[in-house]
Amino acid sequence: MAAAPTLISFAGRSEPLSADGLASAADALSIKAPEIWSVLTVETSACGFLNDRRPQILYERHIFHRLTHGQFDDGDISDPTQGGYGAGGAHQYDRLNRAIAKNRTAALQSASWGVGQLMGENCAVCGFDDVEAMVARMSESEDAQLAGFVCFLKSNKLDRALQAHDWTTFARGYNGPTFAKNNYDTNLRGEFQKYSTGSLPDVALRAAQLLLTYLGFHPGPVDGQPGPRTRAALSEFQKQQGLNESGDVDDETTQRLRQVALA
Repeated sequence: MAAAPTLISFAGRSEPLSADGLASAADALSIKAPEIWSVLTVETSACGFLNDRRPQILYERHIFHRLTHGQFDDGDISDPTQGGYGAGGAHQYDRLNRAIAKNRTAALQSASWGVGQLMGENCAVCGFDDVEAMVARMSESEDAQLAGFVCFLKSNKLDRALQAHDWTTFARGYNGPTFAKNNYDTNLRGEFQKYSTGSLPDVALRAAQLLLTYLGFHPGPVDGQPGPRTRAALSEFQKQQGLNESGDVDDETTQRLRQVALA
């Protein structure tokens, strides 16, 4: 009798990116933070989780069609043509779960996962034993998502293009041969210009924004940039917890956020 497939709770611990995780990725790729933020911003607005703590995904029906030889083609979850995405966020999990009911492994391989939107079918080159292990790790933390991104780039020698700021070569290797249709290289170049001449995301503030989002507060984009919505959300959380209502990310607030959001 075949063993039952491993059950995955897509909402895992969902840890925000850490300063150590970012530094480790930059060191491994021999680049600096602006290059990393540029790619992540184009892929997912640089956030690897939804507000319900599930990893960001995009389900690709044409991949599922290829992996299952078209046996489940319905024009929705399986089709030879790319597209049919519909809304983002939770809707992508609705599509994924319908595909899982047909073929679990192929379904998980047909979604791109996390802050770097790594395709499940690329699990091996991303450093994972199989797609089940990949999805489990993607559900744990943005550090794990970023580590998979690093492994994928190095396996495909795309780290060299990133080091050289050769956005066209990088875009072709990372986004595929139709990258120009979505201005992928142009967008990368623009984000790099922004990050290399302006302020970078504050990793501690960004983590607080993500944790506040999990808790139902509304700090605005998870971008590591200060703003009135973030300060208001922090003050509201601090008031709820009996902390000093400074609206700032201090050590006590950070510790309490982690205790409450990641319990």
